[in-house]
Amino acid sequence: MSNDDTQRPAALEIRHSSIRHSPSMSRTVLYLGILTGLVLLVGEYLGGQQGLQNALIFAALLNFAMYFWSDKIVLLMYRAKELPKEQSPEIHAMVEEIAKQAKIPKPRIYMTNMGIPNAFATGRNPEHAAVVVTDAIVELLEKEELKGVLAHELSHVLNRDVLVATIAATLAGALSMVARMAMFYGPMGRDGRDRDRGGGIGALLFLILTPLVATLIQLAVSRQREFGADESGAKLLGTGKPLASALQKLDRASKHLAISPTPSQAATAHLFIVNPFRASAIFRLFSTHPPTEERVKRLLHVASSV
Repeated sequence: MSNDDTQRPAALEIRHSSIRHSPSMSRTVLYLGILTGLVLLVGEYLGGQQGLQNALIFAALLNFAMYFWSDKIVLLMYRAKELPKEQSPEIHAMVEEIAKQAKIPKPRIYMTNMGIPNAFATGRNPEHAAVVVTDAIVELLEKEELKGVLAHELSHVLNRDVLVATIAATLAGALSMVARMAMFYGPMGRDGRDRDRGGGIGALLFLILTPLVATLIQLAVSRQREFGADESGAKLLGTGKPLASALQKLDRASKHLAISPTPSQAATAHLFIVNPFRASAIFRLFSTHPPTEERVKRLLHVASSV
């Protein structure tokens, strides 16, 4: 038995203990705190609580439904078919091994034909999770690279990133809805003197910029969770090099094969390991994913420190 093999259990224990306490999770909590603060700020501006409460309830119900049924909706949207073990025993073996290391149940495995190499995870918790790979990613990547991608996706499941994304979407959605209500109906519960405080232009800018800032923070949450899943996946495998190599290949392929999304597909861009959709220069500002170069740099740093 090699020296590396004798140290592997201890190394795995260290990796597991650090996965849930990464700097990216701390930053995510900060972003969610800012979103919560914006909700309170808008509530204070409106003066009355009834409109704010109604908007929060509506957004919460919408996201509650998406949280419990989004996996089924997404699987149907991409016509994903469950992958039988006998059809692809190697992928099943990799997922089973990573799930065992992560101490979570083995998720269901699906395959979809998008004509572009990619993968994503969905499901509200480890007990109701699914990992989806495209047929093109299986053809493009080497075994260890694919294993790195699967470790990344199982890390989303382990870190409960669907829950985090749902909270961010609830807060950002509530802010957008309340801002629209205020633009049409004006602040509630204030007299005319208070309502005009700061001027009409200032109020208009406030109501326009608040949902924009909320959206940017929501996207920042998505980017931080990608960094978090990269780090967790690398630590599960004990190296970040295979995932770094996979990301470089997937990024190059995405630039050449990116597809034009429908509106509903565009809303799922954050699920994929790299964005598979075409975007104009201005919309890259609203990217759901951090730059691949930065992700690779961080992964190689993890590889040297594990």
